[in-house]
Amino acid sequence: MDDGRDVPPRVSAVGPELPGDDEVLRALARRRDAGTRADGHRIALVVGSGGMRGAYSGGMAHALDDAGLGPWFDVVYGCSAGAYIGAALILGHGRGSAHIFFEDMASRAFIDPRRLGRRQPMVSLDHLIDHVLVESKPLAWELVMASPVPLLVVATAADDLTGHVLEPGTVEEWKLAMRATASIPLLAGRPVELHGRRWIDGTVAEPLPVLRALRDGSSHVLALLNRTVPQLRRADPGAGPARWARALDRLAPGLGTIAQESRRLGPVLALLDDAGHPSRAGAHLLAVAPEMGIIRGLTTDVERVERAARLGYAAMTAAIERAAPASRAG
Repeated sequence: MDDGRDVPPRVSAVGPELPGDDEVLRALARRRDAGTRADGHRIALVVGSGGMRGAYSGGMAHALDDAGLGPWFDVVYGCSAGAYIGAALILGHGRGSAHIFFEDMASRAFIDPRRLGRRQPMVSLDHLIDHVLVESKPLAWELVMASPVPLLVVATAADDLTGHVLEPGTVEEWKLAMRATASIPLLAGRPVELHGRRWIDGTVAEPLPVLRALRDGSSHVLALLNRTVPQLRRADPGAGPARWARALDRLAPGLGTIAQESRRLGPVLALLDDAGHPSRAGAHLLAVAPEMGIIRGLTTDVERVERAARLGYAAMTAAIERAAPASRAG
């Protein structure tokens, strides 16, 4: 991708599209070329999650970094895997945001179903936070805290399943926040306590916090998706929670909501798939999706996860190239 071993994937990024506005990427390119954010805009990046599906948005973040666009956002929103990708990008580690999935996370050390039999979480956040982010892909927490581009980590309150932006103030609180936004009862650990409340995976309440970015006053929003457009469009926003999902929620709050994927993604699709949606009025919104869906949230096949990262890289590269002529002309 960005060195001799990582060439861009030879795949087409052309496919069914969501109604979007390339002005988002053009505005970023103008900032890059001028070397300043002083344009009166508020440009937000929203990073999709979904476990190992984060490889797609990791590849997109890698492409943004390679194009020199990564440093020019005003704010980054992310939950679960999206928060980790966002942290890497604001530190200039776009390559690592993609490679961490197939070099470090596609392994039994991170995901091992056998642990359930020992009453342990299938997904080891301990391995990610205490090993990978210390040794393999070190994360400088102090630099995340001091970044001029804030990372807003979204988590779900365990008591009422509403989404909130966490406000960590120390390195230890940042580690707790990053654990909280990815904690899934029975699958990735118990709820995390921070500032007097218990938190679970942010995707329960907000699988893609685009609406939050718009409500916060963003004039431009770039959303990195981890599902193809056809996969998104299969979601039914009108479907109520299934009986089995309610039973899972009684077993572990939020688990049934996570499992019933279509219900979580339906409201997101309603916003992304309607150029006339009231929440988009006056704002520029662009969502980039992979052309093909080849992995799931718990996929550990290294080759497939690496290919997913390359598909993400290809999708973002195609979007940047599509916007480039107008950017140069302006």
